Amino acid sequence: MANVDGSYDVTIKSPMGDQKAVLTVNSDGASFIGQMAGGLGTMEITDGTVDGDNLAWTMDMTVPMPMKLEATASVDGDAISGAVKAGAFGEMALSGTRQA
Repeated sequence: MANVDGSYDVTIKSPMGDQKAVLTVNSDGASFIGQMAGGLGTMEITDGTVDGDNLAWTMDMTVPMPMKLEATASVDGDAISGAVKAGAFGEMALSGTRQA
């Protein structure tokens, strides 16, 4: 089983420009907990699932507006890539690398 745990420096391509954040993943079997902390504050991860190298989770954004975010990503070595669905704003690309 791949090790998806760690902290990742990620960039989300949002309509408001690139949003940089740190994604923290702490897996426990087929689930994980963590958070995404960045310029828009810290969001706790809910419903985190792990399937091999693939992650899926939701977050409740409060700034600049309340919205449920649905994210999926895959880990390849120290790289992570995926997408975040943000309601009416559609899908935004997510990419980053694991911190050393």
